[in-house]
Amino acid sequence: MGSDAGAVEPAPSKASLWEDFVDIFYAPSSVFARRSDGKFGMPLLFLVAVGTVLFFLTKNAMQPIMDAEFARRSADMMRKNPQLTSEQLASGRGLIETFGPVFFALGLTLSVFGTGLVLWLVGKLFDAKESVAAAIMLATYSEVPRIVQILTNAAQGLFMSPERLSSANSVAFNLARFMDPDHASPVLIALVSRVDLFTIWVTVLLAIGLHVVGKIPRQQAGIAAAITWVVGALPAVFGALRGG
Repeated sequence: MGSDAGAVEPAPSKASLWEDFVDIFYAPSSVFARRSDGKFGMPLLFLVAVGTVLFFLTKNAMQPIMDAEFARRSADMMRKNPQLTSEQLASGRGLIETFGPVFFALGLTLSVFGTGLVLWLVGKLFDAKESVAAAIMLATYSEVPRIVQILTNAAQGLFMSPERLSSANSVAFNLARFMDPDHASPVLIALVSRVDLFTIWVTVLLAIGLHVVGKIPRQQAGIAAAITWVVGALPAVFGALRGG
């Protein structure tokens, strides 16, 4: 890795939002360079809007996974709280399905803000120069591959037999795909699910962005992004520990 943090190709001063969302797949350095002012509002709104629409449109393809996850969680909840009735569970499921797109949009937004804040804090350990807003901008564009993830997950949901769609990881490109969700450790599943093609893709983009905007060497940017990746695993791990 070189130490010249400023060696970045000159970027065009103006580009449309649509061009950003295309260029991020093959010229991410240029996108981050021209958006280094940290204006993340419109890109984040566009990302959330596209993701939410796709989430809604692919709902039927993902229904077997939702059914399997609900059945597993319902059994766990009734085991811990025998007073729960099937009517109460059905009511909760109806609420989740009705407001599913809203929950997805909120979750994606919080994920971007959380990732951006962690990246900014970790970047300070390496004297990165980006602002909080710029870090959130980096997190926003780095999450664009999730759009492809939604589509690939839905495509698998359409062509795989329902019996094989036993969990959300059944269509994921991660190590947890090969684990039995009913018998494997939830904590272990939470950990290995981070060894995921799209999560790694997002992490690489974070490293590129931190190098370009934070003006730190590539190696340090890679380490900072890796730390951010580790921190990102903690909510799922803590959730698994609480549910265990």
